[in-house]
Amino acid sequence: MSNVRRLIACILVGLGALLLAAAIMIPTYTVGKVAKTPLDLRITTVAKSVPGEESLVLDSKSLTATEGAATVNTNVPLVSQRFLTVEEPSDADEMTVQAGQTLRRDDRDPKEGLLTASVDRVTIDRVTGEPIDASPNGSIAVTADPKSGASIPTEQQRRGLQYRFPIGTEKKSYPYFDLNARATYDIDFIDESEINGVPVYHFRQTIPVTNMWDVVKHPSHQLALPAAKWGLEGTEPVTMTRFYTNTRDVWVEPRTGAVLKGGENIHMYYGRSAGQVDVSVLKSHLVFDEETIEAQMAVTQESLDKLDLYGKTLPIILGILAALFLIGGAVLGFLSAGSSAGRPFDPPTERIRSSNL
Repeated sequence: MSNVRRLIACILVGLGALLLAAAIMIPTYTVGKVAKTPLDLRITTVAKSVPGEESLVLDSKSLTATEGAATVNTNVPLVSQRFLTVEEPSDADEMTVQAGQTLRRDDRDPKEGLLTASVDRVTIDRVTGEPIDASPNGSIAVTADPKSGASIPTEQQRRGLQYRFPIGTEKKSYPYFDLNARATYDIDFIDESEINGVPVYHFRQTIPVTNMWDVVKHPSHQLALPAAKWGLEGTEPVTMTRFYTNTRDVWVEPRTGAVLKGGENIHMYYGRSAGQVDVSVLKSHLVFDEETIEAQMAVTQESLDKLDLYGKTLPIILGILAALFLIGGAVLGFLSAGSSAGRPFDPPTERIRSSNL
């Protein structure tokens, strides 16, 4: 019986050691594999102009009209929509993100109300969210082929975060790429708060006034029109340059690096100099709508649940089972040893035969 106990004790101790090793290895190895931006992302985000705040849009047709000054519409409802997918090349360590984005007036039909459209692609590290070092690591398409209507991408090398923050986001400044300025500026940690009970880090980026003609030599970025068209006195043509500035706010879930909420205070304008606003092209405060925030929360919660499963729940369960098996094996082994020690000594005996003397 003691041999059986001893065997069971060894099995229990072995299982306990195996479970203990698993409890230690899962957080250090498996979580490292799980803690990456998923490859099956398909995210639609919608940002709308904040009701009651200034929202200006230049009527582009007024610039080409034969009479009258440029017209800037006020209180214009705006909708910015972005559809983000994962494309090839993508693998275990890197992923290519494609984002198609439009900005349109919500008070007109979609075709007439379209203001801007772009397709952006960038290949990033799945853990850090940073663009890879290979050149070029991205492309931007804002113009279309007149014949086919297909977008014409321009290859570009960039650095800085854009669509995702690092897994394990910290309370510090990060380089962040701005698509309009096509430049990278720091986005600074502001404070910590909560969205629907989930802790988030608030970051803010300020884009300085940028000369768009220096960024892209597009005809609309520098115009020479009669002074009256710009609302100025005189008859001579006046050359205006388009400038751009922005204040961007994002709220990030730090464990996954997912952006749960975002907003932009954007201003584009024509001016004779960077510091002089002559005619506003676009000025509005756009923020994620509630449906977008809830959708982002749902996707992020799936990742958080997976991290909790492999990082906390499974290790705790396996650790408890390991302790039970080890204790059970030790107790059973002790009892088995005690049973063997307590048995009386019974030396071998030999029958003594009597002999005739």
